[in-house]
Amino acid sequence: MSGTEHTELQRYTKALLWLAGMSLFAVSVACAKEANMLNQRAPSFAGTVEWLNSKPLTLAELHGKVVLVDFWTYTCVNWRRTLPYVRAWAQKYKQDGLVVIGVHTPEFSFERDLANVVRATKEMDVAYPVAVDSNFAIWRAFGNEYWPALYLIDAKGNVRAEHFGEGDYQKTERTIQELLAEAGARDVDRNLVSVDPRGREVAADWDNVRSTETYIGAERGERRVDAEPNRLRLNEWTLLGDWSLGKEAAVLNRADGRVAYRFHARDVNLVMGPVKLGSARRFRVLVDGKPPGADRGGDVDANGYGTVSRQDTYQLIRQRKAIVDRLFEIEFLDPGVEAFDFTFG
Repeated sequence: MSGTEHTELQRYTKALLWLAGMSLFAVSVACAKEANMLNQRAPSFAGTVEWLNSKPLTLAELHGKVVLVDFWTYTCVNWRRTLPYVRAWAQKYKQDGLVVIGVHTPEFSFERDLANVVRATKEMDVAYPVAVDSNFAIWRAFGNEYWPALYLIDAKGNVRAEHFGEGDYQKTERTIQELLAEAGARDVDRNLVSVDPRGREVAADWDNVRSTETYIGAERGERRVDAEPNRLRLNEWTLLGDWSLGKEAAVLNRADGRVAYRFHARDVNLVMGPVKLGSARRFRVLVDGKPPGADRGGDVDANGYGTVSRQDTYQLIRQRKAIVDRLFEIEFLDPGVEAFDFTFG
């Protein structure tokens, strides 16, 4: 994902990369990224709101260590699919001198809530240190623009590698090994980690992704049309029922409101939550007018029913059959739901 301000160039580049299943690193020149940290002194972690899983850390006390800085935000499915590798590197190379620091910088306003970040950190098994960057202090210091973004800092405190987006895991791990050896670590295991991702952490089916991330709120919403669901073209979507369109999200005012989207991908995810914290709101999803059955995502049953109980990314569809253009619909049986963002995989 991109940062707080999205230029047309960034949006276009992001869409192309999503469709191709490529990392932003591979086309960094095309992205025209303004801030390149390579071979520069790494910024400090000044401005951290809270440290999780660790006492406060400084670059001075990390001198002599290789540091991997991983920018994330907990609803970002792109970051979630990189987590198995980051988690495995943190565990495997800790004894060799690698320190992994996750920098949680929020995309949506509810991701500034420390309680949400603490919960997500525990549930996602993020056991390495996390710097909570709710005010974007570290984000700005690095000149960062993307989730996920990874920076490798050598033992002398210089940024030696950076990677934006998913993929290139072997290259990143080889760089970790080289920097550890350079720092004096002996007998670094040169085998690459093996991961077994589950649920939302499973890599996207890039060969079949033809739908791009779609924001629902008025600030960044696009491709919304006023049409009946069966008349939607690929990647068009519509709201049906009594909705209010806010800056970040669409808010359902009365029960039985729907969102319909013509998509082409294996997975459909939706960032959403109840307006009133602590409440639960029922919903049902359909694919081409029918319950998903075996194609259900991890957050619904075979009949398509599920419950929104917190602000999070919900996996609604994971297809097991041939991927073609299909009509996705989600009907909310209760009012008081906010829908923020569709992602696909």
